[in-house]
Amino acid sequence: MDRGFVRLVDFMGGDGAVVQAARVSLGQGLKTPERDKRLIEYLMEHEHGTPFEHSVFKFHVKCPIFVAREWFRHRMASYNEISQRYVEVQDEFYLPDRLRKQSSKNKQASEFADFENEREILNMIRKAYRETYSVYRELLSYGVARELARIVLPLGTYTQFYWTVNSRSLMNFLRLRMAEDAQHEIREYAKVIYLIFKERMPWTAEAWEKLGKKKP
Repeated sequence: MDRGFVRLVDFMGGDGAVVQAARVSLGQGLKTPERDKRLIEYLMEHEHGTPFEHSVFKFHVKCPIFVAREWFRHRMASYNEISQRYVEVQDEFYLPDRLRKQSSKNKQASEFADFENEREILNMIRKAYRETYSVYRELLSYGVARELARIVLPLGTYTQFYWTVNSRSLMNFLRLRMAEDAQHEIREYAKVIYLIFKERMPWTAEAWEKLGKKKP
């Protein structure tokens, strides 16, 4: 993305926390790395999800509003977003690198395509951004409240939020948003989040790739 980011703010738990949560029912804890890793694979294969809720990620995300609205559909998490009622919106809007056309196979999906007039179309988007932001600034200059002036801003406006999510819900997010039929923009964010997830919980990420990624 041209102006967005994902960064890990905080993390609690890890693969070991999953194992501890699973074995507490037997009054046991960590054992050998080999046995602990096998247990994670067992939990993943048999869909014992609650132990994965004991590892938690906190992310700071900057993305276009239309991406955030898809993101917020994942309700098993906590969100706090920057408020356009309190803060004046910056001149930051998402401009795609390439245009896409509607998919011929999926009514809600798109696919990259070559447009003869692509530069002209992208300039149309730029112009729309400039015009709407100019109106927004003019409304503020007249004394219109921020919470009302914002109504003219487009879905391509960048927003920021904090996202706190346990690894069970995170894996569900990744399964849906890394899928081929997910919207391109949110899929790019999901790929980065997966790399962070894999770094912090390598055993769980490996088990998810093998056993959990394609489950409904």
